[in-house]
Amino acid sequence: MAAVQPLDTTIAVVTPENIAFEYQLAGPFRRLPAYLIDLAVRWGVIVAVGLAILIIGGMLSALSTFYGPLTFAFIVILIFVINWFYGTIGEAYFNGRTVGKWFCGIRVIEVDGRPVSPRSALLRNLLRIADLAPVAAINTWDPDVPPIYFIPTGIIGLVTMMMTERMQRLGDLAAGTMVVVDERKWQLPIAKVDDARVPALASYVPGDYLVTRKMARTLATYVERRHFLTPPRRREVARNLSDPLIERFEFRQDIDPDLLLYALYYKTFLADSMTEPADLGPLAGYSPLAKDADKPSGLAEPLQSEIPDELGKPAQRQPVQRRQTTQRGDVWSHSSSSAAANPPPPAPAPAAPTSDPPRTAGDGQ
Repeated sequence: MAAVQPLDTTIAVVTPENIAFEYQLAGPFRRLPAYLIDLAVRWGVIVAVGLAILIIGGMLSALSTFYGPLTFAFIVILIFVINWFYGTIGEAYFNGRTVGKWFCGIRVIEVDGRPVSPRSALLRNLLRIADLAPVAAINTWDPDVPPIYFIPTGIIGLVTMMMTERMQRLGDLAAGTMVVVDERKWQLPIAKVDDARVPALASYVPGDYLVTRKMARTLATYVERRHFLTPPRRREVARNLSDPLIERFEFRQDIDPDLLLYALYYKTFLADSMTEPADLGPLAGYSPLAKDADKPSGLAEPLQSEIPDELGKPAQRQPVQRRQTTQRGDVWSHSSSSAAANPPPPAPAPAAPTSDPPRTAGDGQ
């Protein structure tokens, strides 16, 4: 007899940044308490505001009989707005959460992982009445109760959730949404590091430095998009994040920001899978620590980025001329190892001599 496999309630969503998020779908036993809490909140607000309107309307009715019907109209409008738009406003403007969903740890998202839009939130809440069908009349059990009171059974929504892959009710199917547990796990594609200096530089990052979830996602997004940027643009974008890190790690100011972020990315996502210690040889005695700035090293230039333009492909290193800017005091160039690996092309053959003698500086036109 085959073993019974547990029900898999997880679903993976890949974002445009090529980051895979793994969500746990929220089933009916988690969504029902959230609905009951929201129901209590809605009617609590209706009762509280309704009492305030009745009190104010009662005082105004003593002045004029016009305020009596107006008070009743206000209460009817209040009940309509709260019942129909409470869920829409909460989900659209509070990251897919209402009070009940927040309390139960679930939220609404689009099927592609994006936050739910106001249009989708409105559509799924308008169709809630269809998901709550059929309704059962209370006078079925108590004949003394008027036949105007009903209890929604929610059988339609329950059956629809059981028949769909993402546990979607009718409102979710129409709006393109799903309800997930608000504890997502995200996975990154493995990035191949071709620059041997990246692991070496990552070994200098303090071991007690913990990357936050927001920082980890920023690093992953940067690494995935950096190959669309030119090297100067990479440094400009990376500097916003690298400057505080250089100060916190007590690193030298001449480290390439792009290389530093890639090293931090390596330490965050790839270093744990490496069994051997990092080889410091590619740094040629260079130390990124500020206290070692005056010590000689085998690098003739400041540590600059030689990271491939595309992850997983060999770097196309081209020798560039050294550029100095005296006003800002910054100096950048490719490292000497790049120039050695790519020697300049041979000089072109001299042109054939002509019958005209060469001109000198004193010759005039």
